[in-house]
Parts: sequence; structure tokens; C-alpha cells
Amino acid sequence: MFNTLSEAKAFIAKEKIQMLDLMTIDINGRWRHLTMPAARLTEDILQYGIGFDASNYGYAPVEKSDMVFIPDLKTAYLDSFAEIPALAVLGDVFVIDLPSNRRFDQDPRNIALCAEKILCASGIADEFRIAPEYEFYVFDNVRYTVDPQYTAFRVDTSHAVWNTGADPNLGYKVPHKGGYHVVPPSDRFSDFRGRVCAVLEEMGIAVKCHHHEGGGPGQCEIEVEAGGLLEMSDKTMIIKHILKNAAFKEGKTVTFLPKPLYGEGGSGLHVHMQLFKGGQPLFYDENGYSQLSQTALYFMGGILKHIAALCAFTNPSTNSYKRLIPGFEAPVTVGYATSNRSAVVRIPAYAKSPETKRYELRSPDGTCNPYYAFAAILMAGIDGVKNKIDPAKAGYGPYDFNLYALSDKQKKRIKSLPRTLDDALYALEKDHDFLSEAFPKQLIDLWLERKREETAKVSQYPHPIEYELYYDI
Repeated sequence: MFNTLSEAKAFIAKEKIQMLDLMTIDINGRWRHLTMPAARLTEDILQYGIGFDASNYGYAPVEKSDMVFIPDLKTAYLDSFAEIPALAVLGDVFVIDLPSNRRFDQDPRNIALCAEKILCASGIADEFRIAPEYEFYVFDNVRYTVDPQYTAFRVDTSHAVWNTGADPNLGYKVPHKGGYHVVPPSDRFSDFRGRVCAVLEEMGIAVKCHHHEGGGPGQCEIEVEAGGLLEMSDKTMIIKHILKNAAFKEGKTVTFLPKPLYGEGGSGLHVHMQLFKGGQPLFYDENGYSQLSQTALYFMGGILKHIAALCAFTNPSTNSYKRLIPGFEAPVTVGYATSNRSAVVRIPAYAKSPETKRYELRSPDGTCNPYYAFAAILMAGIDGVKNKIDPAKAGYGPYDFNLYALSDKQKKRIKSLPRTLDDALYALEKDHDFLSEAFPKQLIDLWLERKREETAKVSQYPHPIEYELYYDI
């Protein structure tokens, strides 16, 4: 939004901004913030930053936890939900050093920036454009309890099919798995999404469309126009923040949990991608498979080769693997195809021009840290181009048929995504060299350690369905 402090100061004075909300990202992809009077913003802060304890962010030991946050004025935007007029600003984490501070190599924004620089230095392209699709559920109420003697969760939304017998009732419930593009009054959240999209447009985040998704009990989707890796990582954080706050303000709650409900569609974070060089698209070839260039296919080959390791960053929750099951619009087999939503990589048939030719990775979900996830995808693609990994020759397709309908014998011939987070972490442990230029080894080790702690915690808790299955044995 601003290139200089004087521009920011002029805007703050004109709009009577009172507070500056400084936003940064922890290792898991959650925002943290601290707030200061806007009048205290100085050149000294822009140069030397504001100190904080990075050990609470998950990526620094206590004995080396003093770091500084330096605001990036280009990311500033008006906070629509602040009671006191506030300007939100994203920023970067720096390590305190002499003679000057240096970027913290594990900082999520630094990882994304580093990956973009690696792409430019490779000569392959100078821009990696991505367009995420944001799927999420909107609920009226959520409750959960995790105690030694009582473990349960309960969610509710008024237009879910399980509320057909509720009283009072006006009908218009959405059938099980029948929510795709339903209209009001069955779509209770159309106006809510519209209000959110209006805010995003005012902030300069271009929205393609919004609609009700397939999950009957309040699943929604917002699609946005493409942008650069760091840009779209920032925008992903902003979009999630706006959605959660807008819902909270209206007495609703939003979750990006990949599989919040048994038997309903899971929520993904599909990532459309393209490469450009000097403003020219690199993914188009009129004579290639599905009009894809050899560069596009090599880039895809790298992603498919490293997909199991990528899942450790693109699907980093134990809940992620409750979504990655056959038959729920989520791919489980590793392959590519045109117009085939059962393939991990889908090539939209409607994208026919050189400028729009692209493909999407359908496996990621909203529990990812977008900076790590998008950067890891880029690094895998770069590896594919450098090593000329042809996806057809590598046995990844094209699979122009329904991968969900394969026989057991056919399934054994096709590589599958990891079945659990532990499987994905094991894959990352064995296959991370392709990430090494952008991801410090210390970050990989820390990620593996923290995520394995999560899987161990989940595996140790008795599950209610175990009582149903085994209590009376």
C-alpha cells in the first residue's frame, strides 16, 4: 500500500488512524499481532524493528529467542473489524546481529521470498503465479471437549439436513453432499460471502467468484485472481483473517478444517499455477498434451515426484488425511489429467489461451502455512524442470478416467498419496534435498519434530468410535 514512511504518515493523518496492528506468522501458519499507536511509527522502527520473544512462535529456542519484527509498509491495509481505527501491517522477522540485523531464515515470509529469488536465478522463469481456491465451512455453533473421561465435538448450522425436524423451521435444508451451487434461501451464506468479497475487493484482493460448495451443512468457496507466491501467501492470511472475523461479528464461526464432518465433502485449498518470463506465459504449447508446454510438464513432473514429501507442508494436520479419501472430490492417487477432479493435478479444459493455460494441485488444504506450502510446491517444480522429469515417462499418467472407480488390482499399480500425517513426515524425512536452497535443514528438523508430537498426541487419545467398535468385546 505504501512505499515510504511519509506516504504512510499522510494516510494515517487523512484517515485518522489511531492504531498500528503489526501482524506476523508463527510456524504453524497462525497470525500473531501486537498493536501500537500509529503516531509511534518511525524510520527507526522500519530499520531496526520491534523486539519480541520468537520462542512463542515455535521456531526459536528460548536461549536464542530475541528477534525483531520489521513492518513491510507495502502490505498495509485498513482493518475493517477494529473498533478503534487501525492500519494492519504484515512484516518480516529479523535476527539481532552486528553490525546489522539479518533476516531469520525460518521466517515464513522469508522462505517464500527466497523461493521466488531461486526461481529468478534459475533462468527458468521470473514469476510463479498462483490462484488458490478457499473452501471452508460456516457453522452457527461449535463445541468440543478433550478430557480424560469425555471426548466429543458438536457443530450445528440451521440449514443442515439434520435440522429438518427442528422447531421452529422454515424448511429449505441442503441435502447430504448436495450443496454445490445451491441458491438462497437454501444457501444461507450467500450474503455473508458477498459482504466478505466486497471487503476483499476494497482491499485490492480481486475476487473471481464465490458460491456454496458441495458440503450440505454450510460449505462455501471463494476463488481469487492469481498473483505472485509471496503476494498470495500474504493474501491467504488476510482472507482467512477477514472470513473468521466477519463470521464472528455475525454470530457465526468459520473453519478451514479439512474434514470437520464425517460423510460430507472435505475442504481443500486447490492451487492453480503458472510460470511467466518477461511477462510471457510459459505453460502453453498448442501441440502439447492438453496444450501444455514441455516446461509445464517438467514442472508438473517435479511436483508429482515429490508429492508425498510436499504433503508434510501442504497437508500438515492429522485431520488432513480424513479428507484425502476416495469419493469426496479429494484425490488420493498420484497422477495428472484434463478435466479430471480425481487426479492430484487437474488441467482445466476451459483454460485455452496462452495467458490462462494452467493446472491445479488439488491435494493441499487450509491447515497449511501458505508460505511454506506454496514455496515447497515451487521448489518441487523447479527440481522437475532442472532434471527434466516428464510425468508421462515417470508413470504419472495422463489418467483420463475416473481414478475413484479403479479396481483393487488397478489401484496397486498407481502411486497413492500418504494415508496419514506420519507417512507424509516420513516421506519428507527421506526426500527434502529439493527444498534445501530455500528451507534450512533446521526448519525441516523442527517441522518433523513438532508435527510428530501432534500425531503422537492424537494417537494417544481414545476415540468415541472405538467404544462403538470394541467396548463390549
